[in-house]
Amino acid sequence: MDEKSLETLEYFKILNLLEQYCQFPASARLAQELLPTSDLGEARKLLAETSEARELLSLNPHLSIGGARDVRESVDLAERAGVLDPVELLDIKYTLIAARNLRRKLERLETQFPLLAGLGLLIPEPVGVIDSITRALSDRGEILDSASSKLGQIRREMKIIHDRLLTRLEKMVADPNTAQYLQEALVTLRDGRYVLPLRAEFKGKIKAIIHDQSASGATLFVEPLSVVDQNNKYRELHLDERAEERRILAELSGIVARHAFDIIHTVEMVAAIDLVFAKAKFSDHIDSSAPFLNSIRQLKPPDSHLIKLINARHPLLDPDTVVPIDVELSPENFALVITGPNTGGKTVTLKTVGLLSLMAQSGLHIPVNQGSELSVFENVFADIGDEQSIEQSLSTFSGHISNIIRILEHANDRCLVILDELGAGTDPQEGAALARSLLTHLLKLRVTTLVTTHHPELKKFAHGTEGVVNASVEFDLKSLRPTYHLTIGLPGRSNALAIAERLGLPAEIIDNARTELSPEDLQVDDLLDEIHNQRDLAREARTAAEQARRDSEVLRSTLAERLDHIEDERLEILEAARSDAEKQVMELQTEIADLRRDLVRARQPLESIEEIESSADEMELSVKEPVHRTVQPIGMKKTRAIRLGDRVRLRTLGTEGVLTALAEEEAEIQVGVMRVRARLVDIEPASHINEQGSEHLVPDSGGIRTIFSDQNDQISSASISDGRPASPGMELDLRGQRADDAVDTLERYLERAYLSGLPYVRIIHGKGTGRLRNVVRTELKGVPFVKSFESGEQKEGGEGVTVVMFTPED
Repeated sequence: MDEKSLETLEYFKILNLLEQYCQFPASARLAQELLPTSDLGEARKLLAETSEARELLSLNPHLSIGGARDVRESVDLAERAGVLDPVELLDIKYTLIAARNLRRKLERLETQFPLLAGLGLLIPEPVGVIDSITRALSDRGEILDSASSKLGQIRREMKIIHDRLLTRLEKMVADPNTAQYLQEALVTLRDGRYVLPLRAEFKGKIKAIIHDQSASGATLFVEPLSVVDQNNKYRELHLDERAEERRILAELSGIVARHAFDIIHTVEMVAAIDLVFAKAKFSDHIDSSAPFLNSIRQLKPPDSHLIKLINARHPLLDPDTVVPIDVELSPENFALVITGPNTGGKTVTLKTVGLLSLMAQSGLHIPVNQGSELSVFENVFADIGDEQSIEQSLSTFSGHISNIIRILEHANDRCLVILDELGAGTDPQEGAALARSLLTHLLKLRVTTLVTTHHPELKKFAHGTEGVVNASVEFDLKSLRPTYHLTIGLPGRSNALAIAERLGLPAEIIDNARTELSPEDLQVDDLLDEIHNQRDLAREARTAAEQARRDSEVLRSTLAERLDHIEDERLEILEAARSDAEKQVMELQTEIADLRRDLVRARQPLESIEEIESSADEMELSVKEPVHRTVQPIGMKKTRAIRLGDRVRLRTLGTEGVLTALAEEEAEIQVGVMRVRARLVDIEPASHINEQGSEHLVPDSGGIRTIFSDQNDQISSASISDGRPASPGMELDLRGQRADDAVDTLERYLERAYLSGLPYVRIIHGKGTGRLRNVVRTELKGVPFVKSFESGEQKEGGEGVTVVMFTPED
């Protein structure tokens, strides 16, 4: 990648932020050395590793590389026959233990996280290094007696000699004949030998060797001749101990040297895994998602894009104030010309696209919505900002041209070129001509190019040239502030006169300036004003319509609740009346039975009561009939706005599909295994005709599709016209359910959703303790037709929601 462009696009600032999430120097160094890859397979693999790490850390937030250290310098010293100290050896031990634990953890998760497990399997396991260091050194870095039999024997002898020596000196200190000459009744050390503190005036009273004296000269530190041999022996053993300890450390260093390659490779692999974890943490921090990466040479319109960024945000700007942008460049187009006012966000748009491309090709998730796409570019070149150089005596224009010349020498059809203020810094007419010529040259080379400019000629060039698309950043003339919104397909308006007029420049000057403009330019500006005004009106109307739809749904829900309440009251009244009637019928039957017995005893004919008994039986049957709830549909004959997951019909193709994405002016429909983009005016809710009349597909309150007939208003379950069962809706709420019940509900729902042709669904399980979420995701792993699943976006509920993608049908 072009290093100058990496600096221009502030890629290294991203690496500085990434480094902060690394847990030890080796991975931090890798973060600083991270460069985008131009290989599509490698870039996709890096993104997938980050996705796995994000999911793993969401399930196990405390997972880390443990006590790993960057011990490569120590290992290098051991390889050069150096002797490592205990601290260095312990660092190697703890690093190998941390690497071993990390490898085993990832191996156990191989089914769920195959890429991370693959990285873990690359961690070597040097045999015998950990055990050798553990046998020789304590956790505090002390060399243990068990490190060698010789060291153990030396220390045992030292203890014996030490105890005898101290016992003899302590007896002398306690002897009144000796104690009277001592400064203090204690035994002390000087130059590794045990001595007594003799008062200077009693020099010669004790036969001894003088080793030292106090600063005042009042005390002499003497070694009595009676303990010289024992002191000598103790000193000799101490030197033997040091020699044996050094031999042991040298032996351990030799073991490290023999396994140097594996130990260094272990550090490198742990650093690589920690870098993946750092990418995941950083991606979480900037609220990002993984884009779909395309090969720039294998794009298939209209199902793919050179660039498609949805709600893209610059990762270095304040997320609370940055305005998201949508950038889309289809495969048949190669250049995007962005116009608009200064400080309107043109340069930020260029930097956002360039930086996000570099991040994605480095395996970093980017701050965009799901559904975003990027091509993998061989190189990214950028000419942004003031290229003026005092040292090289270059003007701003000369600096830009020098940079552009360098870019043209290396750019090809697999590169992304970003040019800010093309043609600026010189005569406007010549600058515009040069800008058109440069853009034409890049188009011939089929180089993907993003350009910002102030030249109106480039607006016309983009409008009339195949492969070039106009775009503009908006400006609010009322507040005299940019909105930072990017509009694809429309050039920016010239706001200079309007802004000057709003700021109070005399009208006479404004009018004179208008007369200097060509009628054609005025006509173009007026036309752009009208287009922008009509678009704003359409946006306002759409917003109002959407609000009206929401209000109507609230009203419909309120009416439905009221009808339910009325129906509940009706049922209570009827049930009370039925119970009362049933009681009266029972009393009547009892009286009839008594009367029959009386007539039998009186030997009277029974024909007179048979008719009464028959009537009573009929009454009993009627009062035992349960009271049924009457369904009162609200507004069944009225249609509602289409929503994600609805089945819609494409008028242009005469076919039906499922709505999977919805923008301001267009939508995306899943038709079988294909994704089709269409304008909103070209789609309508799917409808079905039968013999009884027209039927409209609408969702009921539970999100389950049912069909209402216009003629008899009868509710009946129905299948979609292609023979699929009815959709169970795009969402399933499991909150509050027990795990076993949730699993049963989930299984039934997934099967119905898949068979109905839905491309994806959302499972709402809440955050809580995370148990229900883990149960759901464990269950999803065993479903054969589930392609993948991931946590919802922040606005969808984050970790409280799992988005499930189904495997497309053949």
